[in-house]
Amino acid sequence: MRKDITIVAEPRSERGKNEARRLRVLGNIPAVVYGAGRDPMAVAVDPKQVNKILRGSTGHNTIFNLDTREDSTTPVMVVDWQHDPVRGKLLHVDLKRIDLTERLRVKVPVHVIGESKGVKIYGGLLEIINREIEIECLPDEIPEDFKLDVTELMIGQSVRSGEIKMDGSMTLISPADTVIAHVVSIRTTEAAAEDETAAATAEPEVIKKGKKEEAAPAADEKKKK
Repeated sequence: MRKDITIVAEPRSERGKNEARRLRVLGNIPAVVYGAGRDPMAVAVDPKQVNKILRGSTGHNTIFNLDTREDSTTPVMVVDWQHDPVRGKLLHVDLKRIDLTERLRVKVPVHVIGESKGVKIYGGLLEIINREIEIECLPDEIPEDFKLDVTELMIGQSVRSGEIKMDGSMTLISPADTVIAHVVSIRTTEAAAEDETAAATAEPEVIKKGKKEEAAPAADEKKKK
């Protein structure tokens, strides 16, 4: 989804760990801009502004404007990023230039809404299997999310990605039979758990039997002697 947001990016000529540390001391982080048939460009951006976009309602699917000062403002998307595993700070981002006239593939979140009849009336359990689907569309038509109503779902029924309505230029890329959510019987779930526990318990017995069988030929040889 396109947003009226502009981030200023300062071109940089130096690279490497020392340069990255220097940028972070100044409150910026290294970034690379590429795509749209043009050469990649090394820049520095404000991590607070990028984090605000990543944590927004449209996340990494947000198309925003990048002002590199040396070039005209261009629409971009965050396609890759790295966080510090301990402190959680943003360390680096890759930005892709977007041609607003060309279709692109994106993964969009799917939010399940409503209370299933199979759960409410018959005490079933609603399981979410997939939380996003992949589509292809024009950049200006990327949806924030899809909402899928599960109110009519009964035990044993499911909703699939093919049931999600595509508008405008949207085309579903994920397999149409991809299960988004289904309702199962709690008894069935408990029975499956019990079977797994029983199987795990039975394994040592199988191993013991195997050892006795291996010892049998040795005993036969002694008798022959």
